Amino acid sequence: MRLDKFLAENTGMTRSQANKILSKSAVTVNGNIEKKGSTQITLNDEIYLEGKRLVQIKSGLYIMLNKPEGYVCSHDDTNHPTIYSLFDYPLAIKLHSAGRLDADTTGLILLTDDGQWSHRITSPKKLCEKTYLVTLATPVESHYQQACEQGILLRGEKHPTKPAKLEFIDDYNVNLTICEGRYHQVKRMFAALGNKVDKLHRWKIGNIELDSNLAEGEFRYLNIDEINSF
Repeated sequence: MRLDKFLAENTGMTRSQANKILSKSAVTVNGNIEKKGSTQITLNDEIYLEGKRLVQIKSGLYIMLNKPEGYVCSHDDTNHPTIYSLFDYPLAIKLHSAGRLDADTTGLILLTDDGQWSHRITSPKKLCEKTYLVTLATPVESHYQQACEQGILLRGEKHPTKPAKLEFIDDYNVNLTICEGRYHQVKRMFAALGNKVDKLHRWKIGNIELDSNLAEGEFRYLNIDEINSF
């Protein structure tokens, strides 16, 4: 990678600003002052800007985040904080989410810089299962389970949902596993059944479960088995 490109990606500067900084002898590479933006660097090089080391973030990032309520899964939003504000620069700009959650939905988000990996999670053809803990406004009714298994026709759509799995927990709470990602799907499914979702928490994607030790707003890197599960 070119040095000026590295500086831009790891500090928030533009390429032009990076080259001005270089011209002022403010950057060292492996202990030597470097003024040329075209200089090629590697992951093994030690790069300092005004005496502070810049850490190179390697590609191949796979992260589990416990999303708090009120955050959106986009890089820019004028009305809500974004999940990327939970990460330090430059990690934040390198990531994208493999699927999204609504602002009022909490729980498991998978983030990566690997487009092919995220595609295996989000592609409708892959039928990746996602499991939610659903808290309802009124008690669960016995026919919900069969309705979910058969598919529910959502308002404004021509085709019913694909078969989903419903597990009863208590009168107001269920686990729902779906393999689609339609707009507000879980909320619309229960609306079609005459109920309302009060709280929604995703705790599983594929074979990856949200780490119980992970507080809201915290994240950890996935292990190799979790990465290879997709």
